[in-house]
Amino acid sequence: MKIITPPLTDRVLEELRVGDRVLINGKIYTARDAAHKRFVEAINKGEKLPLDLSGQIIYYVGPTPAKPGMVIGSAGPTTSIRMDSYMEPLLKAGLKGTIGKGYRSWNVVELLKKYRAVYFIATGGVGALISKKIKNAKIVAYEDLGPEAVMELEVEKFPVIVANDIYGGDIFEEGVRKYRRIELPFKIERLSEV
Repeated sequence: MKIITPPLTDRVLEELRVGDRVLINGKIYTARDAAHKRFVEAINKGEKLPLDLSGQIIYYVGPTPAKPGMVIGSAGPTTSIRMDSYMEPLLKAGLKGTIGKGYRSWNVVELLKKYRAVYFIATGGVGALISKKIKNAKIVAYEDLGPEAVMELEVEKFPVIVANDIYGGDIFEEGVRKYRRIELPFKIERLSEV
């Protein structure tokens, strides 16, 4: 088990490999489709982003409202491939990690290698349990987006697994290869490419 604290440095990224179980301590940020669209629009217009993405991690989540006495509601991961078309501008802006569920397009796997960033997966279906690892939450941008507003989360021992590393490793491809009973003469294509 590895423990990391953002902002992520090259040294930390070099030590992460596909399949590593990781605990994150410190600040991470939330963003989904609508916020990603605004980030990229701002970048394309040459405007300053509402937060510095250098070395940061974005968690693809739209948490439910917090119940009384709670920091945040259920906070399970969103399907990541929906954000793939926005990745390159954010990686160029310094983003070093993302958290979600499901595989990424081959294009994003290559971009992660090119820009030296990682993709973590969080367990889907256990948003209420994951939320217990979030110690503080505050909106930092795009409040009008409601649950899709960008939030700063203070996390403690937030559990993830490295799905794609800076070396081009892919946990989904390796899993298929590991458990395949026969060797196919072709590569299985992913259902959706961005």
